[in-house]
Amino acid sequence: MRLKTVIWVKAYVRACGGRGVPAMVVRHGDDDAGAIYIKIAHLNGRAALYGPAPAGFDEGQTDRRWTLHLDAAKATEAEVEAYLARQAEFDPDLWVVEVEDRQGRHFLDDWL
Repeated sequence: MRLKTVIWVKAYVRACGGRGVPAMVVRHGDDDAGAIYIKIAHLNGRAALYGPAPAGFDEGQTDRRWTLHLDAAKATEAEVEAYLARQAEFDPDLWVVEVEDRQGRHFLDDWL
C-alpha cells in the first residue's frame, strides 16, 4: 500500500530540512493520491524538475519512482514554472515542492 501523498510530502520536506536545505510546498494537491513534482531551485535562475516516472517505470504501487523532467543545465526557473502550469491544467490535483539548494541536491536517490 502506498503512503498518502500528504504524508509523503511532509516527510520529504522534513527530511530536506533535517539536512539544512529549505523545502516548501508551493502547490497543495490531493491529499490521497496527487502527483508530486519536486522543483530544485539552484538560486541562480536555473532549476531542475523531478516528477513521477512514466507508467510501467515504477515497481508496483508501494514505492514512488522519480525521473528528471527538466535539467537545470538547460532549464530556467521560468521554464520550469511554465511546465508546471501546463501540468496543472491537465492535473489540478498535483503537488509542487520547491527545494532551494545551490548544489542542486534533491535527496531522491533512493527513489530514482
